[in-house]
Amino acid sequence: MSKIMSSEAITTIVKMIESLPEETQDQVVNHLREYIDELQDEIKWEQSFERTQSQLIAAAKKAKQEVAKGKATAMDYDQL
Repeated sequence: MSKIMSSEAITTIVKMIESLPEETQDQVVNHLREYIDELQDEIKWEQSFERTQSQLIAAAKKAKQEVAKGKATAMDYDQL
């Protein structure tokens, strides 16, 4: 996925929005704004997960090794 939208795609979107009544244009812009905000949040989450994924894998391997060695104890949820 390209980080920069082509000017042709932008022109197409602008033309589509311009063909609508002004009130509807405002609604479309607000919906696009919300959608883009959600996409940006999702991208940030994915990037954060990618940065920590190796740490999560290492922690899971360590936990598995401790269970195999008998070092792990059952979690007492009442003490949380």
